[in-house]
Amino acid sequence: MSIAEQHHYLYYGTKTNASELRSFVEHILKTNARMEAQNRPKTPICIWGKHGIGKTQLVESMAREKGYQLAYIAPAQFEEMGDLLGMPRIDEEGQTRFSPPNWVPQEEGPGILLIDDVNRADDRILRGIMQLLQNYELVSWKLPKGWQIVLTANPDGGDYSVTPMDDAMLTRMMHITMEFDVKEWAKWAEEYGLDPRGINFVLTYPELLTGERTTPRSLVQFFESISDIPDLSAELGLVQLLADSALDSNTVAAFLSFVNNNLAKLISPEDILNAKDFKKEVLSPIKSVVAKGSLRVDILATICTRLVNFLNINSVKPNKEQLQNIKSFIKIDFLPNDIRLAMAQDLVASPNKHLKVIMTDPEIGKLLLQKM
Repeated sequence: MSIAEQHHYLYYGTKTNASELRSFVEHILKTNARMEAQNRPKTPICIWGKHGIGKTQLVESMAREKGYQLAYIAPAQFEEMGDLLGMPRIDEEGQTRFSPPNWVPQEEGPGILLIDDVNRADDRILRGIMQLLQNYELVSWKLPKGWQIVLTANPDGGDYSVTPMDDAMLTRMMHITMEFDVKEWAKWAEEYGLDPRGINFVLTYPELLTGERTTPRSLVQFFESISDIPDLSAELGLVQLLADSALDSNTVAAFLSFVNNNLAKLISPEDILNAKDFKKEVLSPIKSVVAKGSLRVDILATICTRLVNFLNINSVKPNKEQLQNIKSFIKIDFLPNDIRLAMAQDLVASPNKHLKVIMTDPEIGKLLLQKM
């Protein structure tokens, strides 16, 4: 029984992947900036989702890419209201004033105040945050001009230790739910430079990504820990120790099997692209892995996804020989038609305009036109 089947999670907003969520957040940030310029109220954003799927990282990366300042708080760590409001002091005139907490931004934005795992905070802290969500200020301080508020939260109704938010608080925000999407994650992993053996594993076994301890975050931790082990099979004992330290037992067993069956050594996108003898260097190695008994469609799909991602992320402008290798790969006779079509469509729709030339191949062009 999966975690989702064991618990009835309560989310808010549309369930979507990282790319669509990013577009949503960017739109609200832009709208809020316009509203502030018109002296109209801004609206905070709350991103819901299970632990370890990258909610916090997405907001942090957006702030970096946009050149926004970023202030971070985890209100679950607040033990008293002073952590939120600041501490009282006596000024020179004998009046009681509050000194804002040191995490409060002092300079004008643009900036994002990220309130992480907001509903893990104590109920008193949540009630204190309500005014901040409404007015972007508290009794003792206010956010400078140009600052916006983004929150993350874990779902109610499951095994998370969370404090329910009432309607008065929920209606102060716009909500969206982030769900894990393996292809979106694979794109990120390629850009990040994660160990390709880890990317191959996740793409081959995406059903193992939703465990109690196995999450995208814990998998990245594990893949980073094995990145300097050149031959995983030669260090299988150490690999298991590292896997056991971060992942669920069924994920560990699957990864060890992945290594034992030599699937960690799948052909790389670079090897496909730069092969001098396609049949010998690409076709034969792939066939030896996927055509043992029943056809391993999952492995073929993994190789296809990684090749497309590599071409897009690196904005590859293939030369004549590389283009022929891409075409030859798409035309592999044991590649299922649905995977073949999906790959061809991804290349034609790619932001890398140099890949659209594959349509000039009569066989691939015919395939695409038949499905239009």
